[in-house]
Amino acid sequence: MNTLYKILLPALFICCADVAQAQHKSVKDTLQLDSVIIKESRPKHLPNISGTNIFAGKKTFDIFPDAGKANLANNNARMTFAKVPGVNVWEMDGAGLQLNIGTRGTDTHRSIETNIRQNGYNTNSDMFGYPENHYNVPFQAVSEIQIVRGSAALQFGSQFGGMVNFKLKEGDSTKVFGFESEQSAGSNRFFNSYNAIGGKVGKVSYYAFYSARTGDGWRPDAAFNSRAYYANIKYQFNDKGSIAFQFSRSDYRQQIAGGLTDAQFDANNRQSTRARNFFNPEINIPALLFNYQFDKDTRLEVTSHVLFGQRNSVQFINTANIPDTVNASLKTYNPRQVDRDYYAGFTTEARLLHSYKLGDLKSSFTAGVRYFEETTKRKQKGTGTVGSDFDLSLVKDYGIDLRLHTLNYAAFAENMFQVTEAFTVTPGVRFEQINTTNTGVIVNRTVPVSYKDKRNFPLFGTGLQYQLDNGSQFYGNFSQAYRPYIYAAVTPADQLTIIDPNIKDSKGYDADLGYRGHISTAFSFDVNAFYVYYGNRAGTLTQTDASNVTHLYMTNIGNGVAKGVEAFTEVSLIRSFDKSAGSDLRLFNSLSYTHGRYTSGAISQNGKNVSLVGNHLEGTPDWIDRAGLTFLSGHVSSTLQYNYVGKSFSDANNTTFNVTGATGIVPSYHLFDWAFNYSFLKNYHLTANVNNIFNAKYFTRRINMYPGPGILPADGRTFNIGFGVKI
Repeated sequence: MNTLYKILLPALFICCADVAQAQHKSVKDTLQLDSVIIKESRPKHLPNISGTNIFAGKKTFDIFPDAGKANLANNNARMTFAKVPGVNVWEMDGAGLQLNIGTRGTDTHRSIETNIRQNGYNTNSDMFGYPENHYNVPFQAVSEIQIVRGSAALQFGSQFGGMVNFKLKEGDSTKVFGFESEQSAGSNRFFNSYNAIGGKVGKVSYYAFYSARTGDGWRPDAAFNSRAYYANIKYQFNDKGSIAFQFSRSDYRQQIAGGLTDAQFDANNRQSTRARNFFNPEINIPALLFNYQFDKDTRLEVTSHVLFGQRNSVQFINTANIPDTVNASLKTYNPRQVDRDYYAGFTTEARLLHSYKLGDLKSSFTAGVRYFEETTKRKQKGTGTVGSDFDLSLVKDYGIDLRLHTLNYAAFAENMFQVTEAFTVTPGVRFEQINTTNTGVIVNRTVPVSYKDKRNFPLFGTGLQYQLDNGSQFYGNFSQAYRPYIYAAVTPADQLTIIDPNIKDSKGYDADLGYRGHISTAFSFDVNAFYVYYGNRAGTLTQTDASNVTHLYMTNIGNGVAKGVEAFTEVSLIRSFDKSAGSDLRLFNSLSYTHGRYTSGAISQNGKNVSLVGNHLEGTPDWIDRAGLTFLSGHVSSTLQYNYVGKSFSDANNTTFNVTGATGIVPSYHLFDWAFNYSFLKNYHLTANVNNIFNAKYFTRRINMYPGPGILPADGRTFNIGFGVKI
């Protein structure tokens, strides 16, 4: 990003803010244009209290997916999260089969360091031992996305990456039966079908959808077939309480084209190095939600859900410079490796919020408990067939066969003290206990594993908020967080790896200080500074034992700090001057600077321990900027978006080049996206979307494991068009 761009863009927004100041009035949620109501659906921060949650003093966002502002048909995360500064997106595929996001130095890989929720309950496969998010809801089913940054650790869980909650659509309560459907088709034989029903009959309301997405993929050998199901039946047994049963399922089968070396990427970024690799997760989530409003000041929410399913892969695993060709001695392809995980987890969370008078003002107290139990059965390094289709059968048993079990108890409490009408203080505490058990065999079933550990974590935090006027407020928050070490950190990969018996969970804290608000409907802003301390990051060192044998030693390798600034601004270029205008043109910018560096530690490199001090945190670009123009006029909404992501390093060593492509620099990139929606005849709409308009050649990640190893090219230019109906 050049210096002129950094100077001119903020200056433009300052000028726009000065113009908008003259239009200062209260925010409205809708505009009336020639008998057509257009929802503003602007991003905003969450209210001080929502349900049983307290958000006062926290860095939050509330965003509303719209067809004219994002490519919802293929779950385009960089557009959907465009107005949330600092969201780093790993683009594994152009079909949106996975949600891979991270912030402030956290890992993007299947959002592994983010507390991902749907309607308030977790969807991560195993919250403590293997917290990757294999489940992904179609964005067409989402009505609202609630985001809380690192300060989410006290109320929702310990993750440094904060909490993201997808609130799904509900049926129209004014209808007995409603129906919506959208069919989209596009390049590379892309097809997406979203179909839903909903309504209300007496005290029972319901909503259900079925979504299917197929295509050949942008690269050869990258075909996919994805399905998602959801049903919600809610019974309002009186004016105070309700109970709802929900069931969600997502499954897909994806062919993996493999990683590339730098030379291969430079020669042809669209080529495939693997034709026999497949990935297949299947996740089921039944849930029961109970809500009861005892009176206007007291509310109870109890959620219980089960997550069960599996994650399967069959692949020829080797670096990209080793081709998958017929073995001359075998006269066939080499056998593939089969890996399978089976998940079975149960979680119950109960939360109570009570508001009370403290002096002449009303304060609020929330508290809750959580019980979590999860068993993961991990079977890896099985010898599969020499075939080319998706086949999980074995010719030789699994080399790794583990039973991984986690038991977690947690309790939290926060109190929002309304000190004055404008000033709130919200201290909080959380206590967690984790019991981890790991048993089984590794190294071709020759080495037994037996690991047990029990840990307790008290966490503390405080939020401050000062309402400057009706349109703006200062906020600040400090909250402790931790990341429990995952199963891979306490399971030796081979005989040469030794696990530190005193390995510790990563611990640290997150701090925010910001200013946010709006000026009428003309200008919105949220600017904050942040500081994240991430201690005891896990990794490997090289050690030589008393017998002069060299081992890799899995331990805590060092501490890291991510600090910087996040800024969001949006200005109405037409309505700033004419609030009665029948159309609007909005300019937004979402800019973040993250200085993520190791402050201490060392890691193994070519058999030597090398200092990490001053190295970039892996996968953490300094600059991320997303800017766009949104046009609204009657039946039309359309957004043109610019994306810039700075360079980053793929490993803690900050390797600049590796002949295999598995490690090295991830270069910066620029690209443009476009979304369009046209509504007509009240119940119908047309959509059109183009990703990567100018066909930029780029990638967002290198990887030394599944599904590479090597460079994973991002998609070039793709498009889709759709037709929808809602009655």
